[in-house]
Amino acid sequence: MSDDTSGENARRMVLGDVEIIRVVEWRGPFGPARDLVPGAGPGLWEDNEAWLAPDHWDPADGSARMALQSWVLRSGGRTVLVDTGVGDGRERPDAPLFHRRRDDFLGSLERAGVRPEDVDVVVNTHLHADHVGWNTRPGDAPGAWEPTFPNAVYLLPAADDAHFGPGNAYGGGLRAQDRLVYEDSVAPVHREGRAVLWDGEHRVDGNLTLEPAPGHTPGSAVLRLESGGDRAVFVGDLVHSPVQLLDPSHGSCFCMGPAGAEASRRRILERAADRRELVVPAHFGGAGAAEVRREGGGFALKDWAEWTGR
Repeated sequence: MSDDTSGENARRMVLGDVEIIRVVEWRGPFGPARDLVPGAGPGLWEDNEAWLAPDHWDPADGSARMALQSWVLRSGGRTVLVDTGVGDGRERPDAPLFHRRRDDFLGSLERAGVRPEDVDVVVNTHLHADHVGWNTRPGDAPGAWEPTFPNAVYLLPAADDAHFGPGNAYGGGLRAQDRLVYEDSVAPVHREGRAVLWDGEHRVDGNLTLEPAPGHTPGSAVLRLESGGDRAVFVGDLVHSPVQLLDPSHGSCFCMGPAGAEASRRRILERAADRRELVVPAHFGGAGAAEVRREGGGFALKDWAEWTGR
């Protein structure tokens, strides 16, 4: 799979008093669209080709196009990093795209004006491999990992930490990858005393609030931004593809609890449409974020996000 982050890296926007910087680790074809969103039949993709292609779907081969990315929020005098991608040098044999990657993510972050020591808060919307990878980097001892952001508090959903951690035998032992992910990207943060587990609702600052949105994983969360008259919601993996905006009953193949994920998706999108919140999913290519409006039993694209600069 080819990597291409040109033209997307370090795009910026300002909502109220919060600056948002988009940092892309990778973008490209992720695999067959019909596998990513199994419930979405071919007609849904084909009928919407005009706005799905080329950023979200390639009609030539039927592949879904996605991005791995993080969001830097400068809010209340602090730097908040939302999700940390796949990371370098990880053993992910069951996920070829994630296995032993080598990316210049930290370089991209630095070119955006953010050094690791500048980050005050890391938010992991959930604890899947492509959302926690840069939580850590290699330590001094062979095979050791240490927090990448040495001054940051890492906000982890308590329900995900319980499910994927040793207490539940690393996701119940259903996937070998879950143990690997926890041991190299989550456990070192705990050992260094940087982890804060939250449940219910968590106020990050005057502009940002974490809220549970379970289903994709037991502890999946969204981060709400409200500043002045502007609003956004960082939805993690509640939405993988824009076709799920059209019909929120369609879950992704990665949802652990499909019914719960659908309920969370509908609730979050209804509020976004009613309150004019910018919806910011973890994996949209192209503009990366969108406003939605209600239409029939689902939603429709209102506007793509507008970014300035690089």
